[in-house]
Amino acid sequence: MVRISLAAVCCAAACGGGAPAPLPTPAAAAPRAPLPTSAAAVTLHSARVNGATLAYRLVGDTGTPVVFVHGSLGDFGDWDAQVAAFAQVHRVLVYSRRYHPPNPPQNDAEVYSPMLHAEDLAALLLQLDLAPAHVVGSSYGAYTALVLALEHPELVRSVVLEEPPVMPLLNRTPEGDALRRDYFARVLDPARAAFAKGDSMGGLRVFLSGEGLVATAGANLLAHAFELRREMLANREQYMPPLACADLGALHTGVLLVSGDRSPPVFHAITAELARCLQNDSSATIPNAGHAMHASNPAYYNQVVLRYLSTH
Repeated sequence: MVRISLAAVCCAAACGGGAPAPLPTPAAAAPRAPLPTSAAAVTLHSARVNGATLAYRLVGDTGTPVVFVHGSLGDFGDWDAQVAAFAQVHRVLVYSRRYHPPNPPQNDAEVYSPMLHAEDLAALLLQLDLAPAHVVGSSYGAYTALVLALEHPELVRSVVLEEPPVMPLLNRTPEGDALRRDYFARVLDPARAAFAKGDSMGGLRVFLSGEGLVATAGANLLAHAFELRREMLANREQYMPPLACADLGALHTGVLLVSGDRSPPVFHAITAELARCLQNDSSATIPNAGHAMHASNPAYYNQVVLRYLSTH
């Protein structure tokens, strides 16, 4: 990856549970040609919801709505490789979550959490009259999408989850707890300590290196310092709240779990645990891809997700 918006480099997971049955492997396909759009269709807009300003783009005039939710160190531009392909058959919404550029750095009294971002997204979907929508989330954006489906199922047509960081699920087994402890020790705790000392660049680099990702130039990296500082210094119980397995199992919304074949084991573990709780049989593995799978192998990813959405 050469951009800093690496589609959400925040992780978590748990071991255990049976592996979900994969979707049929799609045939190889060339990337779709870019969709011609009018200038108005790709104009950057902003909406005021829940006391926050959210930048967004809406592309495509017909079809069911699809909203893409980026992760940590990300913004609406993370989904550039998806917009044209999906806009051929859907109305596509990409937006930047609260605190993320190009939104203004907002020092408010809110805690960075999937609940906060889910409420923001719910208000945005209602304001733009796009509900119910397919919701596609990457990492922390997937955490947000899952909470939205739990709290506002009437707004969600289906959910596509790329390795959401539901960290408390790791506590179910000793193996999962070991993964959780290792990730905290290698990534979250050092990044939090750096931001607490005022070392934003150090915190950003620790967070990225913990995922095996390469940092971009300093100026681009620092553009995301405000947002990541909010994350790392947030109350941990609110930042990564538990989601009860029973509640997940009661979710009636269709869910596709997507993994990268090169993602660290902790991400594969979360997918297995979520599949167990969701009693889910829809999954896909993106080849030659890590955690930011929609950017690493967009042609394959787009084909898999588009086919899933066409059945929901």
